Amino acid sequence: MVDAGGLPLAGKVVMITGATSGIGRETARALAVLGPRLYLVARNSARADATVRELAAATGNRDVHILLGDLSAQSDVRRVASEFLARGDPLHVLCNNAGAVGRLRRQESVDGIEATFALNHLAYFLLTLLLLPRLRESAPARVVNVASDAYKDVKGRFPFDDYQAARKYAPIRQYGVSKLANILFTRELARRLDGSGVTVNAATPPRLTGTRFAHNVHAGAKIALTLWRPFALSPRKGARPVVHLCSSPEVEGETGTYWSGMTRPALRDAATNDDDARRLWDLSAALTGVDLQPPR
Repeated sequence: MVDAGGLPLAGKVVMITGATSGIGRETARALAVLGPRLYLVARNSARADATVRELAAATGNRDVHILLGDLSAQSDVRRVASEFLARGDPLHVLCNNAGAVGRLRRQESVDGIEATFALNHLAYFLLTLLLLPRLRESAPARVVNVASDAYKDVKGRFPFDDYQAARKYAPIRQYGVSKLANILFTRELARRLDGSGVTVNAATPPRLTGTRFAHNVHAGAKIALTLWRPFALSPRKGARPVVHLCSSPEVEGETGTYWSGMTRPALRDAATNDDDARRLWDLSAALTGVDLQPPR
């Protein structure tokens, strides 16, 4: 089990997306030990129920609840947020983790947006902004975005002229575009929330982790990842920086940071371009229909 190494979360409320496998599942397992009420956002009901049973058996925490939704669809993101808000609970930690590499051929979400960008970035943006009033009311609160060093696969700055890969699509590159968006979103949201009591940080495993995040690209990718698994980082170890940002007292008050493993590496210029971060914010707001007033 991942050592959460944080303060007790008894009486606190945590939401984790993509929580039935990989890093999301291990994050849920580690945080459950600390005693919070957990909300797990998942697509598959059977896997979600199995995760709840596993967490109860492994940690003794039975205060675990499921919110079902396909986060690539904006209507489902809105429904998940609405169902949570209707319960009246506070929200102290939001961990945006759900994500995947797109298929070999370009696909679009039900909203007409390239599927990787829709799930890996716009779902983070939309869910966070819909839940932001509750996070502010619950402050101190934390938003943790699971990003990836795959952002380095993007050559140059964020491709505003083809962010949906309509002209040239490659699954791994588009995944990198979405992960670059995660980092820019983290920086801009942190800037806009400065002084609010809500911190925003991003994390990634330090190297390839043995999860199923790219199994749906094509059969070759599934075989390659299966063969590589003995050499890959375990999901439990891969979850360490995410758990750290969700729970550690050491990062209390820190915001706008990016962690690769348990270190804070220097980011490439494309990920620290604040003009691009603001421009991406405006684009995301236009695509989702939600926005946040800029700081004074």
